[in-house]
Amino acid sequence: MEYRTLGASGAVVSNYALGTMTFGAEATEEQSHAILDEYLAAGGNFIDTADVYSAGVSEEIIGRWFAGRPDARDRVVLATKGRFPMGQAPNDVGTSRRHLNRALDDSLRRLGVEQIDLYQLHAWDPITPLEETLRFLNDAVSSGKIAYYGFSNFLGWQLTKAVHVARSHGWNPPVTLQPQYSLLVREIESEIVPASLDAGIGLLPWSPLGGGWLSGKYKRDQPPAGATRLGENPKRGMEAWEARNADPRTWEIVDAVNEIAGQHDASAAQVALAWLAEQPAVTSVILGVRSTQQLADNLAAADVVLTGEELARLGEVSRPRVGVYPYGPMAQEQRRRKITGGR
Repeated sequence: MEYRTLGASGAVVSNYALGTMTFGAEATEEQSHAILDEYLAAGGNFIDTADVYSAGVSEEIIGRWFAGRPDARDRVVLATKGRFPMGQAPNDVGTSRRHLNRALDDSLRRLGVEQIDLYQLHAWDPITPLEETLRFLNDAVSSGKIAYYGFSNFLGWQLTKAVHVARSHGWNPPVTLQPQYSLLVREIESEIVPASLDAGIGLLPWSPLGGGWLSGKYKRDQPPAGATRLGENPKRGMEAWEARNADPRTWEIVDAVNEIAGQHDASAAQVALAWLAEQPAVTSVILGVRSTQQLADNLAAADVVLTGEELARLGEVSRPRVGVYPYGPMAQEQRRRKITGGR
């Protein structure tokens, strides 16, 4: 396991984080505790959850795991999120001071801790003034309820605005951003990655295997079945079967990953994760697993060292599609210049 600073902060985290969205949904409490034990034993120290995961059950499972292992809390950098609905009333959602104050206190209670290391806004809130949200987060740092804060699913302009509003008021700035990012989903490279690099924000990619597509378990023109996410729900969200199966780019990427995996005697998942962990601004890749077997396979990505040639091949075959402007080749050329000047 490699260790990196949490964005521009001084906190140190493993470059593979344990995501816990499966806890209480796809993994029982017993299975979840076994996953947590194995992750910690492997050298991982960064656990990510959210209040909305299984309607608070994920946090409760982690809280009971901490309670049964008194030394674990000191070893773990703990992250959770708030923003999405935890009730039916108008103020049970959003990033207002009212909602976040209650959401944070509820997360602290469920997790059984006095401080959350990284508190994240799960998404942008178009209704609440940004200053209200950032002041609350700054106050939460000052009061000791949280150590750092970050965002998830923000666009580039939203991230940049938040950074500069915080700085202009002398408030603590954000340190991380959780975006969807994988060989299949690289659109964040146009704006979000440059904005993160500019602000010293560490990226925590979620869905690094594209909802299982990069694990090698799906075959071209063979609808998935059995105990997999797409086998259970082929129309599942952004990773739905029909659209990705019909896209030749999907299989070009999968084929390249499988070929490189064979050369390393590694799994496809390990190669896809190893590629992502090497991308600019990435601090820690969030692993979502439902068993200790999946966890062991994913964590073995730490032992896969891709050559420059392999990284370049994966980068080329998965190059995101962009229009002519403002992200196409000629537009990109406008944003470069030789230090020596001239044509």
